[in-house]
Amino acid sequence: MKTNAMRALDVKGIAYTLRSYEVDEDDLSAETVARKVGMAPEATFKTLVVRGDTTGVFFAVIPGSFELDRKLVAKASGNSKADTVALKEVQPLTGYIRGGVTVFAAKKAYPVFVDETVILFDAISVSAGVRGTQIIIKPDDYVRACEATLAEISRPKAV
Repeated sequence: MKTNAMRALDVKGIAYTLRSYEVDEDDLSAETVARKVGMAPEATFKTLVVRGDTTGVFFAVIPGSFELDRKLVAKASGNSKADTVALKEVQPLTGYIRGGVTVFAAKKAYPVFVDETVILFDAISVSAGVRGTQIIIKPDDYVRACEATLAEISRPKAV
């Protein structure tokens, strides 16, 4: 089954492969998804919906083993402050549910900021727009397809 995210990549002529995994509603973490699709957590990128105090809503795409650095993402996006939107706002803003959020074919083409570590990998994993399927794509193709800005926007999770 093709998702809108896959169709968006097809239209742009971007190559990708798919990996499916069994969804656990109680554990939608990027680390778990990474393990299930055979990717390193730092190469499995999660898409967060963020709101800046000046620019409004945008996407922040960060490694699964990292957490959003609100100060860094605010600076990178031209805001004084930025924070993730409330979970109840994610679907109305993007058309996607938690665990299936992707920048491709969202309800609106929000600006995209991707953590600069993306360039360290030969391939990354991102949501295909539904829980249970990940897109495996070259970082350069991903950045080009979503017209992203690369920036330092995350930090390793505190242990």
